[in-house]
Amino acid sequence: MGDNDKNGWSKRTRAVHTGIRRSQYGEVSEAMFLTQGFVYDTAEAAEARFIKSGDDEFIYARYGNPTVRMFEDRLSDLLGFEDGFACASGMAAVNGALMALLKAGDHVVAARALFGSCLYVLEDVLRRFGVEVTLIDGTDNSAWDTAIRANTRLVFLESISNPTLEVIDLAHVCAVAHANGALVVVDDAMTTPVFSYAAACGADIAVISTTKHVDGQGRMLGGMICGTRDLIRGPVETYLKHTGGAMNPFTAWTQLKSLETMDLRVRAQASSALTLAQALEGHPKIGLVRYPGLPSHPQHQVAKAQSASGGTVFAIDVAGGKEACFRFLNALEIFTISNNFADSKSIVTHPATTTHQRLPQPQKDLLGITPGLVRISCGLEDTDDLLADLRQALDAA
Repeated sequence: MGDNDKNGWSKRTRAVHTGIRRSQYGEVSEAMFLTQGFVYDTAEAAEARFIKSGDDEFIYARYGNPTVRMFEDRLSDLLGFEDGFACASGMAAVNGALMALLKAGDHVVAARALFGSCLYVLEDVLRRFGVEVTLIDGTDNSAWDTAIRANTRLVFLESISNPTLEVIDLAHVCAVAHANGALVVVDDAMTTPVFSYAAACGADIAVISTTKHVDGQGRMLGGMICGTRDLIRGPVETYLKHTGGAMNPFTAWTQLKSLETMDLRVRAQASSALTLAQALEGHPKIGLVRYPGLPSHPQHQVAKAQSASGGTVFAIDVAGGKEACFRFLNALEIFTISNNFADSKSIVTHPATTTHQRLPQPQKDLLGITPGLVRISCGLEDTDDLLADLRQALDAA
């Protein structure tokens, strides 16, 4: 779909107006329907709706809800997909997409640089149910060429990996996967919905943690699976409506309103991330600065070709290991120590002891999750204030 729809509206305009369903009262702000079930005029009407429901006909909140449907329509449109299913969390979306599309005996190829919970679903849950999983270096195109085979059902990757910010050549992966009849499922959390290129590169499904940039203010968990209407209203909806992973209407309404400001927020945060990454590169107490928008990033050219931005998050490796890194973290005054990212408040995370703590040390070493690695999520504070805070904390390290 690109940045403009058939009416010529930009993403920012569509984020305010797409998918509105007004009630008979003609409200300006989207209505919140806090209801579990729906009423039918007659028994015949109930029977007919269970046989086939129309776009504005609902059965049960686990299956769909008018407020949730507005949110699904709007976010899937922004990402360039035909449809979407809103989930209780980002990981509910990841798990839902994979479980809905896979069965025992299927083969999955995935990038090894993934969020810890994604690795758990792949290596523990799916393998337990008879799915063969091959993990590869996602930045190596030849590794995809070799690993994807005729019986590969699906490939899975993070467009920008968490927390080491590896960038994968998504167009290449899609071409190889589709040539072998495999589906491409992309976790788009770090790329952001504003700068997402999953649809443009040919991905079949994009999974979004709406907890992150959509909500953007650390309030509510949420997730979305976006894709073709056949996939979403077929196996994805069937699996999720029966297993209970649906988003609740209050979350959908809150995050629907958040979409109105998301473009402004994310662009400001991404601008800060680039400025801070550039300013810190070469600092004597930092071993490296990792951000896709920097020419020093190993996949900078791929990142530049795919997206106008490197996102809202960057990583640094504090010299001196864990002790120096903890001194740095504890000295920060504006940045908050937490394990979330994409909040309006700037956040720092130490992956080796928090989000990726349970990974075996050899796997941490392979992924580059060192004792000094810090993931830095840029919020909406003044960029100069953030830079001053980082510099004074580095002095303390």
